[in-house]
Amino acid sequence: MLISGCAVGPNYHAPAAPNVSGYTPAPLLPTVSSDVGGGTSQSFAQAKDIPGEWWTLFHSPGLNQLILEALKNNPTLEAAQASLREARENVYAQEGSFFPSVSGDGTAERMKSSAASTGLPSNPAFNLYNASLSLSYTLDVFGGTRREVESLIAERDYEAYELEASYLSLTANIVTAAITEASVREQIKATQEIVADEATQLDIVKKRFDLGGASREDVLLQESNLREEEATLPPLQLQLSQTRNQLAAYAGRFPSEQIIEKFNLGDLHLPRELPVSLPSQLVAQRPDIQAAAAQLHQASANIGVAVANRLPQITLSGSLGSEALQASQLFTPGLGLWSIASEISQPIFDGGTLLHKQKASEQAFDEAAAQYRSTVISAFQDVANTLNALDYDAKTLKADLATEQSAAESLKISTGQYKLGATTYVDVLLAQQTHQTAVIALVKARATRFSDTAALYQALGGGWWHRNDIQRQPSIIENPL
Repeated sequence: MLISGCAVGPNYHAPAAPNVSGYTPAPLLPTVSSDVGGGTSQSFAQAKDIPGEWWTLFHSPGLNQLILEALKNNPTLEAAQASLREARENVYAQEGSFFPSVSGDGTAERMKSSAASTGLPSNPAFNLYNASLSLSYTLDVFGGTRREVESLIAERDYEAYELEASYLSLTANIVTAAITEASVREQIKATQEIVADEATQLDIVKKRFDLGGASREDVLLQESNLREEEATLPPLQLQLSQTRNQLAAYAGRFPSEQIIEKFNLGDLHLPRELPVSLPSQLVAQRPDIQAAAAQLHQASANIGVAVANRLPQITLSGSLGSEALQASQLFTPGLGLWSIASEISQPIFDGGTLLHKQKASEQAFDEAAAQYRSTVISAFQDVANTLNALDYDAKTLKADLATEQSAAESLKISTGQYKLGATTYVDVLLAQQTHQTAVIALVKARATRFSDTAALYQALGGGWWHRNDIQRQPSIIENPL
């Protein structure tokens, strides 16, 4: 009855979901499409559930395999799992306070009394044996122990949601890194093709110079442009190497243990339909929001602990045992001893320490409530920003594709006019540079579409609620005996 009885302090109630109907002021419309890889139009499905393994929607076997390996071997995830197990054990440890404490004692003494204390001329030495059981039980009259356990349960829930956040962050980071690798590979390929084209163009200009159809300045300009483009390759190759190292680290490997998976934009598929959770669902789906709610719950329980510490503490104790001069006589009739006692303790004066600790816990609750609201607002902002990015980046890709096509046509025309002597080589060079910039921008825009999609799944919580690898174990006060 004491375990399930009332407890001082506020009873925690989960905050209500924000009273908003959407994430953006305008309705969500399908994104524009572009006739290029990664240019698929994407529509939005309101209230559609998110699969637990959302990354499989990109249809990349290599990505699926890498994430599977990372979930088994990533040390950050292992640390989060250990933190959760530690928090569970702390709950179980504190729940022991609901039960009496029983201890056994045994002593064996050899002693001799002083003649002065007994008044006898001589006292022989003797043995004294004692065996007893002691019991102590602090009554949880005001629920202080229950609030302490409740606080630890909230901390356990916080660690559970932190584990889910680590899981979501790891999978999203791997997807983003894989997309980055694919983008860099495409940029390297495009740059190498540009370098090859410019090397061919340099040979043409040199031949024209030998025939008197081009100036020395034209040769130098083309050579300078070629060297400038070649200089962009090492930074891209460095970025590719660093991205590969990062993917290896996510998988729990050292840099020398490179992963075998390689990622290219052409191997990734853009999902045509994207889920958009209802605002009321987002609060339950985001692990960071649930972690903030657990901290709010813990702060609420700590108020009850502080209040209970100012109230009387009642302890019952007793002992039962036997005392004899010979070990064989222990527990024989007439040699038993027992005691029963009760103790009540009430703080009377402590210089205001307990009062101010209670007030401090109340302020900590207000702080946790403000942090919770801030987390919710940031979560909604994340979703809104991602939805806007999906729209505008699709338009950017369409514009970049048109720019690249126009730049390619302009370069073709400029090159033809130069061959006919109708323009200078400076015009050709400008057209080349414009086309080079447009090609790289198009590659980046294609990759951004995939990154935006991954960001949306992460912003919506990533479907962690479909996971079954973490078994929840209720505590005693969650499931009273």
